[in-house]
Amino acid sequence: MSKFGADRYSNAALLIARFMLVLLFLIFGWQKLTGFSGTEAYMTQVGAPLPWLATLIAIVMEFFVGIVLLLGVAVRPLALLMILYTFGTALIGHPYWALAGMDRFEAMIGFYKNISIMGGFLLLYVTGAGRYSVDGLLQHA
Repeated sequence: MSKFGADRYSNAALLIARFMLVLLFLIFGWQKLTGFSGTEAYMTQVGAPLPWLATLIAIVMEFFVGIVLLLGVAVRPLALLMILYTFGTALIGHPYWALAGMDRFEAMIGFYKNISIMGGFLLLYVTGAGRYSVDGLLQHA
């Protein structure tokens, strides 16, 4: 059965996939970093435990781990960590089961988008970073 060129383009596809997977985290992580107090207020509003610490964790996970994943460093363990983080944000930030009407629908979309993102990180864990990464360079050195 044909792999439709997957073998030929897998390393480039993994680079593009890493970029696409972390882009959301980089954008919103940067917003959290540059708007720390607003993010802390949001964390308080959604009932996150220890809002200051939750804000700091969100910034580290989204922005800094996002950069490291984009560069392709320690991709497998960080992909697993991002699965846990993304699940936590789904539970805290998108509790659709506790809402009604349009709020429930919008939170449900956010929750299941997080589940889909977790699937992307699971694939990244299985495949690794690919050749176009720091991990790949170290493996081929």
